[in-house]
Amino acid sequence: MKMLKCRFCQTPLQHVFIDLGLSPLANGYLTADELSSSQTYYPLQVFICSKCLLVQLPDTVSPEILFKEYLYFSSYSDTWLTHARNYAQDMIKRFNLSSSNLVIEVASNDGYLLQYFQQKQIPVLGIEPAENVANAAIKKGIPTKKNFLGEQTAQAIACAATQADLLIGNNVLAHVPDLNDFIKGLKLLLAPDGVLTLEFPYLLDLLKNHQFDTIYHEHFSYFSFLSVEKCLNHHGFDIFDVEQLPTHGGSLRLYIKHQDNKAHSLTGNPDILRKKEQETGLNQLDFFASFAAEIETIKMRLLQFLLEAKQNHKTVVGYGAPAKGNTLLNYCGIRSDLVSFTVDRNPEKQHHYLPGSQIPIQPVDSLYEFQPDYLLILPWNIKDEIIDQMSGVREWGGKFVIAIPELTIIP
Repeated sequence: MKMLKCRFCQTPLQHVFIDLGLSPLANGYLTADELSSSQTYYPLQVFICSKCLLVQLPDTVSPEILFKEYLYFSSYSDTWLTHARNYAQDMIKRFNLSSSNLVIEVASNDGYLLQYFQQKQIPVLGIEPAENVANAAIKKGIPTKKNFLGEQTAQAIACAATQADLLIGNNVLAHVPDLNDFIKGLKLLLAPDGVLTLEFPYLLDLLKNHQFDTIYHEHFSYFSFLSVEKCLNHHGFDIFDVEQLPTHGGSLRLYIKHQDNKAHSLTGNPDILRKKEQETGLNQLDFFASFAAEIETIKMRLLQFLLEAKQNHKTVVGYGAPAKGNTLLNYCGIRSDLVSFTVDRNPEKQHHYLPGSQIPIQPVDSLYEFQPDYLLILPWNIKDEIIDQMSGVREWGGKFVIAIPELTIIP
């Protein structure tokens, strides 16, 4: 058996963080014709490196399988579009960006973010490996290269005298199997005085709020500030500022520069967060030991709720078809006998079936015909947006249900 090694420091991986059993790919949505075919399941076992304390999932599935054809389009979330618009406005103001600058986004999806820079006449370039999503961006007029980022891709782009004054990596760092190669690519793409910003779900929030459903095969790494700082420092980057964000249930936004870049001075925020993590215990292996037992409790409470609803002849329908929802449903063993179907705004997902659970995905209008007693919100990170959009559920006495961080019923 091949020895598993840390994707950053190559230390043998011996400590299991959590084992969620076997699971299909979280974005492996099924057509009706595929329901009778066997679906491949992969281990969903997460380790923690004893040396650098990077929490990570071994890369048992190649990125080409995971990302070449992708059904997640960022533009279908109003909350995320607002976040992107605000980010663009803040970066333009903070770094005085203009038509003489270049903004590059890695994993640029359908152009959801770069469009806001382009509207201000700032040149942009997207790098996106999923062909269908990249094509949607190109159709919008967003220049996009259809590639995975690594040292080789970055060399080809940088050779064309293209380096970023602002380089963006929103929710991509966790998706990278070859972490060192990816950071080398970032290093080459960033102009000498440029700024790199990275956003990713924050490990401490995952732990505190029991966000185990954000664990799936597309997420190879789960970062604390301490672990990501080690990775970036090793490759000649310094973090000069950091913000904690509410997105995705709690994220970090890092502001990063080349170590020899004197144009951006260090704020006090990195020191504050580093100290907080050390005091919390994120620099100690023992700190992570209780997480698995807490997750088992969430599973039991959700199953108890669904079984009682069925016994009382109450109907439950899901809202959303996110990857995180598939981790939750498959770990808990939930099928369509407990959740009749789910709905999603994304037409690319409608009339498909969730991987593993085979729960059908229908258009949102189906809710109003079916009028369920409970609406189980699977993308809990945008629950406020969903509850506001779906307030009509209350007209027939329907209630909203959230499973994470704990089972909550909202009238």
